[in-house]
Amino acid sequence: MAEQVDQGRRQLLTAATTLTGAVGVAFAAVPFLASWKPSARARALGAPVEIDISKLEPGAMLKIEWRGKPVWVVRRTPAMLEALGAGDSLLADPGSEQSRQPDYARNPARARNPEYLVVLGVCTHLGCAPISRFEHGDAELGPDWPGGFYCPCHGSKFDLAGRVWRGVPAPTNLEVPPYTFAGTERIIVGSDGERAG
Repeated sequence: MAEQVDQGRRQLLTAATTLTGAVGVAFAAVPFLASWKPSARARALGAPVEIDISKLEPGAMLKIEWRGKPVWVVRRTPAMLEALGAGDSLLADPGSEQSRQPDYARNPARARNPEYLVVLGVCTHLGCAPISRFEHGDAELGPDWPGGFYCPCHGSKFDLAGRVWRGVPAPTNLEVPPYTFAGTERIIVGSDGERAG
């Protein structure tokens, strides 16, 4: 004897099964697709890093990490900018001809915007970490010290644009990484704002 098939019930069960399967696929896909995003560590190793400079006071320095290296952002005061030209005779590479920086940083301030210095905080001699000594005429560094960075490991000195002094172990100026401004309150380190293509 042939049984009667309830077509309405069959369609309802098919729709319910399909819907349940689709929801299950969606729940399984979300963590799978999320696993494709780079981890925070991977982003830190190469992805651009955004820095909020809105609260950076004049004369202060902000330190962040990009690609496993320290990056310093210094908001220079008018007096700091004025001191840049005063010590050119003491510098090994005042025009930054032998140093690594993007073309837009090939100027006396070594910056897109003279008010903000962005450099890698790594001494170009042996990779030590220089310390900030922004005071003019620092007692330890001498009366001709215009302010800048000092590497206590081997005595290398850099001015407030990261330019190396003549006669110290460091061979070149501090490196300027690629960076761009995103508005007036953010700097993006690792991107120079230009698109390839």
